[in-house]
Amino acid sequence: MKIIEITNVDFSLRHFLLPLMRAIRAAGHEVVGGCAEGPLLDSVRAEGFRVIPLPFVRRLSPLAHVRAFRSLVAILRAEKPDIVHAHMPISGFLARLAARVAGVPTVAYTCHGFLFNHRSSSLPRRALSFVMEWLAARVTDVFLTVSEAEARDARRLGIAARAEAVRNGRDPRVFRPDPVARARIRAELGVPQDRVVIIAVSRLVWHKGYPELAVAMRSVPEAELWVVGERLDSDRGPDMMALLRDAGLGYRLRLLGYRDDIPALLAAADIFTLPSRFEGLPMSVIEAMLTGLPVVATDVRGPDEQVRHEVTGLKVPAGDAAALGGAFARLVRDAALRARMGQAGRQRALDCYDEAKVLARTLDLLGLSVYPAALAVSRDRAP
Repeated sequence: MKIIEITNVDFSLRHFLLPLMRAIRAAGHEVVGGCAEGPLLDSVRAEGFRVIPLPFVRRLSPLAHVRAFRSLVAILRAEKPDIVHAHMPISGFLARLAARVAGVPTVAYTCHGFLFNHRSSSLPRRALSFVMEWLAARVTDVFLTVSEAEARDARRLGIAARAEAVRNGRDPRVFRPDPVARARIRAELGVPQDRVVIIAVSRLVWHKGYPELAVAMRSVPEAELWVVGERLDSDRGPDMMALLRDAGLGYRLRLLGYRDDIPALLAAADIFTLPSRFEGLPMSVIEAMLTGLPVVATDVRGPDEQVRHEVTGLKVPAGDAAALGGAFARLVRDAALRARMGQAGRQRALDCYDEAKVLARTLDLLGLSVYPAALAVSRDRAP
């Protein structure tokens, strides 16, 4: 069978869809990617995958979306896939409609978070998001979500009566406690082995909670903050890097930018945080849990079902810098609590978010042949 995996930007395809593409290929199917062109596609193409550049934009631009839709219809008619599997709100909406117009036999969609649940968005935007999801679901044969909450929402709100949650997953052999990497990274950065490090890994955008994080760090003057990530060209809103630099943290702040060695950086840290105001089911939380880090996150959809409060980490209200700082203070000053929560988090991630289990379930729901050996080959070939 021929499957086309479609998402919005290169970041999404490289970090979210590539493991699935590997598994589909390992199971004996042809798989093609499709998204806006970007530098992160170089490594995807280096693995032998074909990626079709698509004219997607991450903003409400009717003319641009019409152009993207027409391009998609033409491409899908020429490619003649058996399945189109779409992701993300706007690209998922356009790809599903285009697939139906182009006569693709099976149209699938994975929701990575409903925008109408984003409380910081205006009411008109949230209403438009709901209408788009409802309309596109009418032409969707397989409706998947990454979180259990979104699947319940899809069924409860009449969007998709047979919505199924597949979760997200990461490889526990890659993301794991690693004392050697910990010592190496800390030596490279000049960080004492006994200093407590709080790490955040995400795009540098407002809704990831960076204003609250900057304030919360004042509660733990003995700890330092590593921020891993950058702002995408398509991201909008205030400059979070400038905000962090102006927070007065001095040497306690390290802005590490985009990195390819996330497993080692996580292994070198002590506490992971993601104080977001909106999420789907963040991969970064799974990566941190597998690495054995306690997680401090907000009680928003996604992290709320990943983190067990007082067991694998601590949850605080979104936007509450004082509560966030208080959670940091507890963990920074209690090494035994960090160790206990980190161990519990890794076990929960092994039970719920093992990449091989997630991929097997996803391929099964897509109606693709899945063999355990094929998934093992896919995992072994991952860089």
